[in-house]
Amino acid sequence: MHLTPESTQLLNDGTKIPLLGFGVYQSPPGRTTYKSVRLALKAGYRHIDTAALYGNEADVGRAVRDSVSELGISRDSVFVTTKLWNSEHGFDRAKKAFRESYARLGQGTIDLYLIHWPVAGKRTESWRALVDLKREGVVRSIGVSNFTIRHLQELLDSSGVIPSVNQVEFSPFLFQKELLEFCLSHGIRLEAYSPLTRGERLDDERLVRLASKYQRTPAQLLIRWCLEHDVIVLPKSNTASRIQENAAVFDFAIDSVDLSEMDSWNEDYRASWDPTDAP
Repeated sequence: MHLTPESTQLLNDGTKIPLLGFGVYQSPPGRTTYKSVRLALKAGYRHIDTAALYGNEADVGRAVRDSVSELGISRDSVFVTTKLWNSEHGFDRAKKAFRESYARLGQGTIDLYLIHWPVAGKRTESWRALVDLKREGVVRSIGVSNFTIRHLQELLDSSGVIPSVNQVEFSPFLFQKELLEFCLSHGIRLEAYSPLTRGERLDDERLVRLASKYQRTPAQLLIRWCLEHDVIVLPKSNTASRIQENAAVFDFAIDSVDLSEMDSWNEDYRASWDPTDAP
């Protein structure tokens, strides 16, 4: 699979989304997030993923605006995502929450807006609000996060609008193959958050061995594994060298034998939230 830093996927609504994204979860609001996003955009990332919960939307927005004006990056080439938090579910509240995120980001049209979590009893109404917002033209694409097959099927049964994206935790140690296949079969693109397991499995002996074979870091191998599965990947870091390192994954490929081995590492290992039992 030949990929470049500019490689994109076509979403089911015709929007193109960059395969390599930059996550800012737990990136402190203020200078840290601002500087990290600037570094990421300078390193070639063109997809920034934030959320209302993270408290750093304004810093992301300012970093994108300043990068566009100072680095000569086209705003149209930068894809910005944010998300609706749990406390803001419901039709009217979701629309209000979006307007607040919209104002904090200061980007004009937001590229992708996601329901952050499948809140019971309210997610269907929240989805109606997102559909309305897309119709208004203030957001280009809409989707969900942390939705299992059960949650997705409920949404598909209740709405004629299919989510463009489902963002979930995804790594060889949490290879959600059935979910990936379900999403692809319904025209939903999967995005991987915490692809580096928040660093918790970077010293796994099997991963270290394969990374050495490819003369890559364990983090680079994990990112490339996601790309090999046609999954949008969202690594994060606030360290300049690692931001650059995580983007240097387009000049090698994992061969089929090693890819199969990595696929076999699944142990349902989660470094983040588990939505399996979310009602």
